[in-house]
Amino acid sequence: MDRELISFVIPCYKSSKTIEIVVNEIKQTMANYDYEIVLVNDSSPDDTFGTIAKLCSKDKYIVGINLNENFGQHAALMAGFNHVHGSIVVCLDDDGQTPANECLKLIDEIKRGKDVVYAKYTHKKHSNFRNFGSRVNDWMLRFMLNKPKELEVSSYFAMRRLIADEVIKYTNPFPYVIGLVLRSTKSISNIEINHKDRMEGESGYTFRKLIALWMNGFTAFSVKPLRMATAIGGIMALISFLYGIFTIVMKIVGINYVMGFSALMAVITFIGGLNLLMLGIIGEYIGRIYISLNKAPQYIIREVIDNREQGTSREE
Repeated sequence: MDRELISFVIPCYKSSKTIEIVVNEIKQTMANYDYEIVLVNDSSPDDTFGTIAKLCSKDKYIVGINLNENFGQHAALMAGFNHVHGSIVVCLDDDGQTPANECLKLIDEIKRGKDVVYAKYTHKKHSNFRNFGSRVNDWMLRFMLNKPKELEVSSYFAMRRLIADEVIKYTNPFPYVIGLVLRSTKSISNIEINHKDRMEGESGYTFRKLIALWMNGFTAFSVKPLRMATAIGGIMALISFLYGIFTIVMKIVGINYVMGFSALMAVITFIGGLNLLMLGIIGEYIGRIYISLNKAPQYIIREVIDNREQGTSREE
């Protein structure tokens, strides 16, 4: 048996019918390894935590965490990271789409020297909406956080405990795990993994949640939106200045240049909307600073089921 402890962290939402299947797949795959499984219920409206509690009662190396509210996948991951003991941490989904039986590919790549390894899917089985969100998220990561173009990120990944410990140093609200990983290490790679069909239901990521996730990436780890606002403001000022010179020249040469009412209103509306957009971006930064200064929590834990004994292994 491999004596190195492997920790699995699984955020759970509406997965009362699938999480036991995922856990059993981990158990079968890791039969010759020391491992622990941390299941974080993100305030599911169904009986997900009831299922988690049953799993914990059957195996003391399964830990159940019940969050008080729906804080989102990344906050649930942060809660899980604070309860792991392993030297390698593996994160995957609760719906069975991220095949637990291929986790050793990620773990082996970590043992070969990488700090973080993300699954790269040959054929994604997500919905068109989710795939669109992934493409936008990839663009955002490359533009805002300087993610290498060839690197693909996903919700299925493994990382060294060193990186997990660095990630949980971030205690402000609005955590964005990918951003925290990217700023912690450059030793990141991909491993090809098969992507499964979803066992039950639909993805918990709604359009609103995707927008909130992108805003976390925009405002928590980059000032580029503010610099873009400055650049756009400068460009608009330059255009206005050049247009002013143009009208003066037209007057001097005796050409009575009159701009149409519709065109004028379009320009005013465009510039007004642009100003409001830039003010909104600045306001978002200020609002998040205010919330952080008020020490809003990343998550609130209602209940923890942890029957592990520190320092013991499965053979003892």
